[in-house]
Amino acid sequence: MADPARRHIGILLFDEVEELDAVGPYEVLAAWARNFPDDGWAVSTMSFSGDAVTGAKGLRILPHHAVADAPTLDVLVYPGGWGTRALLADPAHLDWVRAQRAGVPLLTTVCTGSLVLAAAGLLSGRPATTHWASLDALRDLDPTIDVRADVRYVDDGDLVTAAGVSAGIDMALHLVDRLASTETAVAVRRGIQYDPAPPV
Repeated sequence: MADPARRHIGILLFDEVEELDAVGPYEVLAAWARNFPDDGWAVSTMSFSGDAVTGAKGLRILPHHAVADAPTLDVLVYPGGWGTRALLADPAHLDWVRAQRAGVPLLTTVCTGSLVLAAAGLLSGRPATTHWASLDALRDLDPTIDVRADVRYVDDGDLVTAAGVSAGIDMALHLVDRLASTETAVAVRRGIQYDPAPPV
């Protein structure tokens, strides 16, 4: 049962979601919500049916809610993955995305989740990013988008888009910084020991 006294972050799940796109932000945001309860936030996952989804690499994930039963959202995290290809061509889904824009104060995407927002017309004339291999696809969907390459995320007020896969962790830490404080974001980053130093 969702706590109505808390503000809610929902992470959308769907078949062929890129696992780290969803689980990376969840790790950050859940660590924040659990370790800093006085900040007043909660995070949960949701799928349209409420049933488990199968990610792009085969991981089965059971969401907390069906979309229809999810708490009222203050933030939506829309991940990417191969499953976005069908969703960005689904008129009913794009209508749902537009309804989220109308009702959710802050929309965020990871990786090719931004392609779905672009297909719904929500990124027109705005800066945004996506996975490096999908930057041209983002431009093709809407040439008015100010596509930003070589950045981990773009914060444009009520829309935050992240680059591919692991960039969702950076974006989620930015959300903690924005919605709580830099000190809290640093504590969460240290808690999950996220200090990337790639070996190659």
